[in-house]
Amino acid sequence: DSSGIGALVRSHTSIRSQGGELKLVNLSKRVHDLLQITKLNTLFGIKDDDQRR
Repeated sequence: DSSGIGALVRSHTSIRSQGGELKLVNLSKRVHDLLQITKLNTLFGIKDDDQRR
């Protein structure tokens, strides 16, 4: 929902301001599709479980 998306964006902003990177790993199809629809997939480093590095 929108509160979860807001939390992710706030976390991303906070982590980036400290020189870090937020990566999302092994997302469900529903979450992956939602991030794609909202174009937030371009903001986060999204990896499958076997691509953690």
